[in-house]
Amino acid sequence: MQPEFREAEMTTVRLWSLRQDALVEMDQTSDSLVVVTTWGEFDLSGADPMVYESLRRMRLGPVSLHNVTSGTPSEGVVGDSGTDVSPAALEKVLEQLSGSVVHSLGLSDGQAPLLSVIPVVDTPAFTPVTVAASSPVRLSRFVSMRPSEGKLLLESPTAQFAVALEQPLAVQIVAALTTRTSVGEIGTQSQASASVVADVVTYLVAAGVVLVGNEDLVFAEDTDPALRTWSHHELSFHRKSRRRQGVAPVELGAEHEVVPPPLVRPRPAGRSVPLHRPTLPSATSAGDSLTGLLETDHVCPEFSTTGLTSEALGELLFRAARVRSIGPAHLPLGGTHEVSQRPYFNIACFYELELYLCVNRCAGLDRGVYHYEPREHALTLINEDDIDLENMLDMAKAAAASTLQPSVLLSVTARMELTAWWLDGAAYSTALMHFGALQQTLYLTAKSMGLSAHAVPVDDNDIVERALGLNWPAEIGIGECVLDRLN
Repeated sequence: MQPEFREAEMTTVRLWSLRQDALVEMDQTSDSLVVVTTWGEFDLSGADPMVYESLRRMRLGPVSLHNVTSGTPSEGVVGDSGTDVSPAALEKVLEQLSGSVVHSLGLSDGQAPLLSVIPVVDTPAFTPVTVAASSPVRLSRFVSMRPSEGKLLLESPTAQFAVALEQPLAVQIVAALTTRTSVGEIGTQSQASASVVADVVTYLVAAGVVLVGNEDLVFAEDTDPALRTWSHHELSFHRKSRRRQGVAPVELGAEHEVVPPPLVRPRPAGRSVPLHRPTLPSATSAGDSLTGLLETDHVCPEFSTTGLTSEALGELLFRAARVRSIGPAHLPLGGTHEVSQRPYFNIACFYELELYLCVNRCAGLDRGVYHYEPREHALTLINEDDIDLENMLDMAKAAAASTLQPSVLLSVTARMELTAWWLDGAAYSTALMHFGALQQTLYLTAKSMGLSAHAVPVDDNDIVERALGLNWPAEIGIGECVLDRLN
């Protein structure tokens, strides 16, 4: 049985509002009007009172702009100043603020909107065009859906908007769009009127989450060579990690008061093993020049049977990963936080990476899983389970296509709380970049010592999480490399 929707006899109403993060500062006595958005500030001082009133109402929630300008001639609006103001003046302001203008579709019953189209870029274009009843339509293959503030949120990395579904009817229509269909077909299956269904689909198409096919039932997205190589997850990750897209930053700030976590992770329980601290050579007396190291051909070394020494391992970690100093630093966008200085590059010196070592053949160290303490330059034995250790080493052996287990497997994790409070959706991609910087530093340092630090592609199947005792997803594994002696 189809659900009975009261909206069946209703008509739709276009509504406008501002994103929750938009701030309207106005003073009509001085003609001052400034709108502060996530994309910047807009000085609209001197605007007509109709603009003031429209933005004031839009800041409170979805409103019909017809109600603001009702009773005025269609060819123009007469403001309180007595001047004749065209609705084009308001349209121009809304175009300026397009990155913060939310387009909602309501019903004539005055209840909550069916859906709201929320901009996620600074200058989006929202141009609804009626979709023919017989035209093929379907959701983009890049669309995902998740709950957000009591609503269902549709998102797509190819779209300039996210869509909040606020009523069951909107959810029902979207569900019908998971496969190729038409506005007419959806209308026959829904208790809503054909015009309401058509308007909902029109908004979804204008938002970029629903596609309209051609007469051959082909959707442009499916034949676009630029999109053909992308999966949904990869393109979504790329888009969200490159910019603070959508309403996520607003949600994080609204729901949680985030306090920067401790700079260095508290030392876990276990036996502590101090490491060798070498005397570093001066830059002028260094034996291997950077150019020489970079110009040597890269090779995938065979694992040695002799293994490492604790002295060599201590020197490698001391030169490549230790905490050199701790002190305050200032963020580019304001605020101060405590940071450390370490040998490898890290944005804002957060240093969210943690190092774990699965020791197999290393003179002076027992076999086991260790955590590296960069501040004390020491190892803490956290796991003596031989099965966990063997699983990690076998995983690295297979990933490196070797017949031997490595002498030492180094696993790198990221404590996301260290950077997520400031970088929002870019925290994970930044952690991957930092791992690359650490890997390069380890590689060059090891090379100068006659050692190898070779990255290996690993599919952990939860082996890493279990062996290291990670509190996932607060701390996540992001990469591995094998440490050994060059034969």
